[in-house]
Amino acid sequence: MKTTPSSFAESTLQGSLTPLDDGLGTLQVVPTRPNVFDVCHVGVVLRAVLFVQSVVAVAAMFVASQPLDWLMRFSLLTGGMLPATLAWLISACALKARLARLKPLAQWFAGISLGALAGLYGCGLLGFMGMLQPAPWFASAAAGALISGILLAGLFWRARARMPAATAARLAELQSRIRPHFLFNTLNTAIALVRAEPLKAEAVLEDLSELFRSALADPAESVTLRQEITLAQRYMAIEKIRFGERLQISWHLDPGAMQAQLPPLLLQPLVENAIRHGVEPSATGAQVKISTERRGSTVVVKVSNTTPAGAGERGNGLALGNVRERLLLLHDVQAQFKTVFKDNIFQVRLEIPL
Repeated sequence: MKTTPSSFAESTLQGSLTPLDDGLGTLQVVPTRPNVFDVCHVGVVLRAVLFVQSVVAVAAMFVASQPLDWLMRFSLLTGGMLPATLAWLISACALKARLARLKPLAQWFAGISLGALAGLYGCGLLGFMGMLQPAPWFASAAAGALISGILLAGLFWRARARMPAATAARLAELQSRIRPHFLFNTLNTAIALVRAEPLKAEAVLEDLSELFRSALADPAESVTLRQEITLAQRYMAIEKIRFGERLQISWHLDPGAMQAQLPPLLLQPLVENAIRHGVEPSATGAQVKISTERRGSTVVVKVSNTTPAGAGERGNGLALGNVRERLLLLHDVQAQFKTVFKDNIFQVRLEIPL
């Protein structure tokens, strides 16, 4: 299906869409759907456990006559509900690839069935320890099915929330990558080098081609930091030819950090911002520093640039907002995104689980 820019913008309102180059200069739109059962995140697990424990705490109030009685009943129910909740989450995580291939109605049925089995599992644990006599098997299965249904509703809502966010971020990336003035300046640079330095002109066009290929390719859920660094280096190579000595680039890369997972095309907007707000408005240029460092199970990525005092236009923050949102969608509470501006140096700091 081929679209014009207007029809492409309208179609994004209907779901998550992936623009692809069809080789004829037009875009194809391919729908994508986030995995509802993608619960393999610390943030999702914590929220699910807190929700179930809140339900248990309230339920215990209905049959407790005093605070000590409530505490005893809450502890008893927790002994069954907490293992059941973790069993449901582990099963959903382990089976997420298979469950994602089911139709929505079948996903609901599978998720609720897993909840009923988890409820029976929790009841069996308490019955085996002699803490429930007689064991309420049917009630436990029904409670597990009901709570899993509520959790599924939250996961479906989370998946729906990811779709327009991913689409908006993707559109912003495409606009950033194919900014007319960047394309115009790069082509002019290549034209100027064709006769004097043809090999350098060829390198510029190759780097530009790779940037466009990555921008229009079918996006994966995540890529490695090594891939993002390679793409950023191609972009900086183009800008280095354009700005010459005005652009001073410093790379400090930790080989142990290169396997960290990032959303695709996450690092390039950060280095592009450094060029746009640091180098372009300055007559003397600016310093851009990119560093990666592994700290235990966490990878720290920093992109910083000097800024000319009192010069340059203030950005609207859309690029940084998209980067922050996409990073949190992939890693949830395990990721951190911070910006600092001090002594005419602007720095973006990312913390990513390895």
